[in-house]
Amino acid sequence: MPSTPTRFFGGVSTAPSTRDPLANFGLPDPTRWHVYHNDFNEYVAGHWTVTTANGGAAALANGAGGIIEVLNGAADDNPTFLQLAKEGFAFAAGKQMFFKSRFKTSDATQSDVVMGLQITDTTPLAVSNGVYFIKNDDAATLDFVVCAASTLTTKAAIATLVDDTYVEVAFYYDGKTTVYYYINGVLAGSAPTTNLPASNQTLAVSFGIQNGAAAAKKLTVDYILVARER
Repeated sequence: MPSTPTRFFGGVSTAPSTRDPLANFGLPDPTRWHVYHNDFNEYVAGHWTVTTANGGAAALANGAGGIIEVLNGAADDNPTFLQLAKEGFAFAAGKQMFFKSRFKTSDATQSDVVMGLQITDTTPLAVSNGVYFIKNDDAATLDFVVCAASTLTTKAAIATLVDDTYVEVAFYYDGKTTVYYYINGVLAGSAPTTNLPASNQTLAVSFGIQNGAAAAKKLTVDYILVARER
């Protein structure tokens, strides 16, 4: 039998005081967080900076919940990387940040895959600034990287990917000293903020795949969520 929901007839507010302009707004104040959420029910090419070669492409595909498929040409080291056309996020002390995504790759060994926040760069596998998950060629293991000015803190082999099998990755910056990372909803570890990108370094949502062998590979992304306190 369905459960009975709790009903708040007066609404729910996160306004800090009754003098706030949204004090009587019936929902949590949406302006207190900067949120990007993409379920890939639509894809507008102009919203993205795409780095590709030899016929690589990105396109929506059939799938419950909305998905995007990132495809490569058949030559070794062919890339297809997508980055939001504008860098809209930055880490800052005292401001919490969340990132979460669900994706899979057709070949968990013979491919390079990246997912996270990075500066705009034609080589997302080797950027100077970002916080992201990366899978290198010839290994099915996933690493977590916190990088500033080309100096990396790397947490290696935090998960093992399987061909054509979804994995959910996430990280949480506490606004203080630590970035926590999660695999399939479970805390997998943490990294210090020693090499966190500077607060004046803006970052873009960034993901993609590069072939690790002379055969076409595919990255399928279900969703991406980023949220930061204003």
